[in-house]
Amino acid sequence: MQTHGLTKRFGANVAVDGVELQVPRGSTFGYLGPNGAGKTTLMRTLLGLTRADGGTMSLLGFPVPAERTRALARVGAIVDEPRFHPHLTGRDNLRLLAAARGGDAATRIAPSLNRVGLADRADDKVATYSLGMRQRLGVASCLLGDPELLILDEPMNGLDPAGMHEMRTMIASLAGEGRTVVLSSHLLDEVERTCDAVAIVDHGRVIRQGPIDELIGSAGGMVVQVDCAEPARAARLINEAGIAAGTALTGAGLTVTSPAGASRELVADINQRLVGAGIPVYDIREIQTSLEDWFLSMTTRLGDPS
Repeated sequence: MQTHGLTKRFGANVAVDGVELQVPRGSTFGYLGPNGAGKTTLMRTLLGLTRADGGTMSLLGFPVPAERTRALARVGAIVDEPRFHPHLTGRDNLRLLAAARGGDAATRIAPSLNRVGLADRADDKVATYSLGMRQRLGVASCLLGDPELLILDEPMNGLDPAGMHEMRTMIASLAGEGRTVVLSSHLLDEVERTCDAVAIVDHGRVIRQGPIDELIGSAGGMVVQVDCAEPARAARLINEAGIAAGTALTGAGLTVTSPAGASRELVADINQRLVGAGIPVYDIREIQTSLEDWFLSMTTRLGDPS
């Protein structure tokens, strides 16, 4: 999947602003941004559900919208929450969708239900399904076309921890079959656990993209967790010494972010300064920078619903 300069406007609002994306085949790719960043609009534009105002895009090598029909024949997508007839069973809902799709889609109903773990509940009405089950039924509907590319808009949204685990496992297994999975999300932990690579979007613009490990590594300095007595005084001492890029108080003490390029000797330096000032240190260690740390360093609007 590729886009070049993709743009979509709604009046004066630029929801998708010159987006450049390169999604490798067979990868799990996260389109990551706060609410209102333009994630769903991008999905709808890629699928031809809304018309782009500028730029080009292709799905599986087919230019869209010129060859949209050929492209979508091998694409499965969920945009917004999947919707089904609640008075029908999961199986009957898939029968309706398979009939609309045509071809051999009907032969994939049972395998798709089994694939997403709904075989035992396939003949229950969708009205009795949990949100997680409806999300899985949505993925089953995508699989009716045996897609090479799956586009999932906020697939973890509203799920409890067990539902998130099930969805994460299923996405990983779909990618393991050689399918490309593109998902949008604002759930940083789940994206880090699920995706190989991400693009971070804010105000409709892609700020950075690439493999998660490389992006986190580019964040700069390490983060040191310090468990000590008098964390507030410890933070003041460290800040006054000018050896840190920043400090933050936590439930376990404080974290110290080092300047870019700092060595691990900073850990020993912090320990020595605190002990020398009469502050007992119970534990001090370098911790791995997370996707959330990197994300917050790149945007200022996490969770902003505007």
